[in-house]
Amino acid sequence: MRIVIIAAVASNGIIGESGGGIPWKIKEETEHFKNSTIGYPVIFGRKTFETLLKPLNERLNIVLSRNADYNTESDRVLLFNSLSDSIIYCEKIGYEKIFIAGGGAVYFEAINRADELLISLMKFEAKGDINFPTIDKTVWFEKKLEKRERFEIVHYFRKR
Repeated sequence: MRIVIIAAVASNGIIGESGGGIPWKIKEETEHFKNSTIGYPVIFGRKTFETLLKPLNERLNIVLSRNADYNTESDRVLLFNSLSDSIIYCEKIGYEKIFIAGGGAVYFEAINRADELLISLMKFEAKGDINFPTIDKTVWFEKKLEKRERFEIVHYFRKR
């Protein structure tokens, strides 16, 4: 099973604001996220999941929370208290790949386990206080996929 981190990252490394989600709305980037993740599990930290307002359709939504009493009020969402437990669950089910979709703490934990990074690199800086982890070029090699008007999609693969 491949573990893929998917993120939109401003040119200054910002991915969000505490309690506020992503500090921009770009329909084309949202569509890229949707098209990439449909049919696969998507793992979110609780705070990131709450910015969605509702579970994503056509995907298994997995929320990470240390609060065992956390209620997502949806039967389309699974709750786990650790990233490891959620990955083990997805392996047992037999998924080909899973997507890690934030937030910051989840990305920092997942980057050492991920096989791929699918990054929308924004062509602008953003205000915020949550950064994406540094992508170590000795660990990752990149393949530029597409240039869009306001961002570029870059696919990173772990060097073996």
